[in-house]
Amino acid sequence: MSKKNQPLGKIWIAGAKGRVAKEFIRLLQLEEEIKLLLTDTDLDVSKLDDVTMFSQINRPDIIINCAGITDVELCEKNQELAYRVNTLGARNLAVCAQRVNAEIVQLSTDDVFDGKQEGYYTEFDKPSPQTVYGKSKLAGEEFVRNMTLKHLIVRSSWVYGAKGENFVNSLLKQAQTEKEIFVPDTQVASPTSAEEVAKCIFRLLNKKAYGVYHATCQGHCNRYEFASRIVEYAGLDTKIVPAFTKEIPGVSMRPANSVLYNMMLRISDIELPIHWEDALRNYLKNIGMLANETKHEKE
Repeated sequence: MSKKNQPLGKIWIAGAKGRVAKEFIRLLQLEEEIKLLLTDTDLDVSKLDDVTMFSQINRPDIIINCAGITDVELCEKNQELAYRVNTLGARNLAVCAQRVNAEIVQLSTDDVFDGKQEGYYTEFDKPSPQTVYGKSKLAGEEFVRNMTLKHLIVRSSWVYGAKGENFVNSLLKQAQTEKEIFVPDTQVASPTSAEEVAKCIFRLLNKKAYGVYHATCQGHCNRYEFASRIVEYAGLDTKIVPAFTKEIPGVSMRPANSVLYNMMLRISDIELPIHWEDALRNYLKNIGMLANETKHEKE
């Protein structure tokens, strides 16, 4: 696909051990004429002098900011840490991008919305975050938007992948030992795999499509439905039981409705991510947890 476009050049991925970063790295390793610069805890994005030195020495063509504190409860308990990484880090990378004339990709979240709107949110709806996490991510967006010309802000929702704690991985782990798992049925969004987010970013970069984009899998569901599909596709006997949102620690702080509509992708004629159920099956297959696939291979 990229052979029909101009080479992307030298790409610096900050927060290279994150879910989306891992998928993006895997995707880019298949491409020619791309050099990857990978940093994580070895380079603190909240320290302007350090990121400035790195950018001046390496002169990236593209900076992708995958660094962030995503633990909602941790952000509430430690506001300074949340703003230091999610906001100041974004500002510092934006400063560097402008200085070396690089494009910058800022990963963001559905938590920038309050979840009170009916239907869905487009890129043109006004954000109104209710948590420190959402507020710190929106502030990061604003720094990137105001301080750079060639910026791409990508919002997604309920992102899961092979790296670290997330809803899918945690549920699969729980299901190994528990007969019942209580999951709220009042929160609605579009579950999205890190792989689909990475693919979308790749398409946007090749198109030089700047601005704010929602990048979520097609379709939507509540958390109870999502959890039910996870155990169903994995062939697990665990029973998923609907529960009140407030009974689940951490989850209760998420927006009730954060369905993101990919309007900018649609009106820009850019390929959309696949349906969330297809993405989930792909993910479970990749990690060897898709029941039907396993059965088929044995037969």
